[in-house]
Amino acid sequence: MSREAPPTYPLIRNVGLSGMLVSFGDQLDEATNRATLAFRSAVNALGLSGVVETATSLASVFVRFDAADLSHDRLRGVLADLLQTRDWREAPLPQGRRFWRVPTVYGTELAPQLAEAADLAGLSEAAAIDELGAARVRVLTIGFAPGQPYLGTLGEAWDIPRQSEVTPQVPVGALVLAIRQFVLFSTASPTGWRHVGQTGLTLFQPEAADPFALRAGDELQFEPVSRAAFQRLRDSGAEQGGAIVSEVTS
Repeated sequence: MSREAPPTYPLIRNVGLSGMLVSFGDQLDEATNRATLAFRSAVNALGLSGVVETATSLASVFVRFDAADLSHDRLRGVLADLLQTRDWREAPLPQGRRFWRVPTVYGTELAPQLAEAADLAGLSEAAAIDELGAARVRVLTIGFAPGQPYLGTLGEAWDIPRQSEVTPQVPVGALVLAIRQFVLFSTASPTGWRHVGQTGLTLFQPEAADPFALRAGDELQFEPVSRAAFQRLRDSGAEQGGAIVSEVTS
C-alpha cells in the first residue's frame, strides 16, 4: 500500500463555508510562528473587501470571510500570490508589538509546583527561578480562554511533560509550564500544566473597549520578586500587578 506524500508547506485549506487556513508547518518552531505573525499582518494590510477577521495559531493563520462578498477562489488566489512574495519564515515580526516586564513570585504557596518543575528540568529551585526569570518569551498565540496566551519557547531543559492528573484550579494570573512553553491564565481554571509562578496580571476585561491585554507577538519577561514585594504590589492596587509595558523597537 502506497503512503500519501507529506504535505508541502505553506499550505492553504478551506475551513467550512467561510474560512481559510494558511499553515506554515505541522509543529511549533520559532520560524514557523514568526511566519504566522508576519503573514497575518500582511493579510490585514491588504484591506481586502470581504475579509471579516484574521487570527493566528501556533503555526497557521485563519482568515474568516463573507462568501457573498469574496469568493473562495478569489481569496485563495490572493493568499497564494501573497505567499509567493517572500520567505515568510524569515520575515520581520510586525510593528506595534509590546514588551511586558511582569513582577512574578515563583514558588511559595502561591505557585506550589516550582520545585517539581525544577526537578524535572534537572535544576535547583534557585537556578530555575534565575533561568525562568531571565527568559524573554513571545506570545505565540491566544487561545483556550479569552485573552489567554501561550508563550515561548523556553530552553530545552523545560521540555517537561504535562501532569498525569489535572490540578482542579489555578487562579487568574497563574504562570504554568510544560513542553517548553508558559501559559498565563486569564481566568481561574483547571490545568494539566505545572503552576510555577504567580502574577498580578488581568488579561481579560470584558467591559473594556479592548478586552484583551495581550496580542500575539507581544513579548514578556516574568521578573522574580519576593513574596513580600508581590503582596505589597497587590495591596497598593498597582495597575496590572506592577507590570511595565514598552514598545518593541526591533
